[in-house]
Amino acid sequence: NLTTEQANYNGNYPYNGNVKGKYLEDTTPVGTYELNDFGLYDMHGNVWEWCSDWYGEKYYEECKILGMVENPMGAKKGNYKVLRGGSWGNFARSCRSADRNYYTPDNRDYFIGFRLVCSPVS
Repeated sequence: NLTTEQANYNGNYPYNGNVKGKYLEDTTPVGTYELNDFGLYDMHGNVWEWCSDWYGEKYYEECKILGMVENPMGAKKGNYKVLRGGSWGNFARSCRSADRNYYTPDNRDYFIGFRLVCSPVS
């Protein structure tokens, strides 16, 4: 269970009948919550994060047929890009790693963002 002590989402709607939590009704600064086991902050909640994958309507059905579960790449082309992680206004269900959302790539909103990654040069 993801709690509102771990991520910023609408705590009035916990996942799977768990206890209600806080609802802050806005974003929080990066680092407000503990980092995960990979050393990353805010992978769930706060803002939906754009992914490079194109959204495929039948993607999950195709994965089941192929038995593919590792590092999914999504459709080769499409009209929508994938969003992951949920946002501050979403129910806990949207913050699950299994949940995917989508929008047209030109969409901008206060609950959508992206992640910058800095990799040190060796």
